[in-house]
Parts: sequence; structure tokens; C-alpha cells
Amino acid sequence: MSLRIEGQLSAGAAKFAIVVSRFNEFITGRLLEGARDALRRHGAAEDSICEVWVPGACELPLAAKGLIESGRFDAVICLGAVIRGDTTHHEHVGSMAARGIAEVALSSGVPVAFGVLTCDTIDQAVARAGSKGGNKGAEAALSALEMVNVMTQLRALGRKKA
Repeated sequence: MSLRIEGQLSAGAAKFAIVVSRFNEFITGRLLEGARDALRRHGAAEDSICEVWVPGACELPLAAKGLIESGRFDAVICLGAVIRGDTTHHEHVGSMAARGIAEVALSSGVPVAFGVLTCDTIDQAVARAGSKGGNKGAEAALSALEMVNVMTQLRALGRKKA
């Protein structure tokens, strides 16, 4: 008999932290609205959601790490918007944020959802923050919901083996 593990989109009693970059707040605020709405629509209670604001995308991983180390959260959702400027600075910021967020998730074993836009133009960012491109903040929240459920099932497998 084969075993299939698949996450459900149900918050249950899980607790979520959302870390939001203040830089490009006109975009990240919309991502936050999308993430909060997605969590609520899937059963997250208002008091199960913590919101933390940081200066920019580079600070997202450190805040996520601190939240995980508190032991209070089942998942962290990182939201930011890195938009191309006149130099290559956006490439470095986007890479640092992505690498840091992945490292925090892997080292902690706690789901950390990547909701950082990396766009060439403001129009692209607006499109991905709630208009024709959907809301990537909501998508990151759905990923966090599903991964909390998957990780719960994976941990249960380990307990059954012992």
C-alpha cells in the first residue's frame, strides 16, 4: 500500500506570523491584505495571526528566525517587494532575501513562505499584489497553510516509527 501525504488548506489551531517589508509599502500593504484574507478564509482566528514590520526585504529572514525561535508560530510568511532600479542593487537584495528565507526554513524545520515580489517595474508589482496577476501575498499564505499541515503529518510519521 502506498502512502500519500498532502496538505489541506485549513488553519485549525495553527498560529501564523507575517513579516512585512516597509520598503515599497504601497505594494507590501496589498500583499499583507491578501495574506490576512487568505488565512481568515481558511479558518485562522484573528488572534492566531501576528504581524511584524521590518525596514526592507533583507531584514525578512532575521525577523522570521526570531519569530520561529520564540516557539509561538507554526509558520512564518515573508512579504516584500523588490523592484528594479537604475543599478543592479535589486538583484542583490532579492537574492539575499530568497537565500535567507530558505536557510531559515531549512535550518528550523518550520515552514517559511516566500512572498517576495522581484519585479522589473512598478506595474508588474501592482499586478502581482492584487490586480490581474492575483495576490502573491495570498498565495504565500496558502503555501504556509498547506505546509503546516504537511509538516504535521510528517512529524506524525516519525512518532509512529518510534
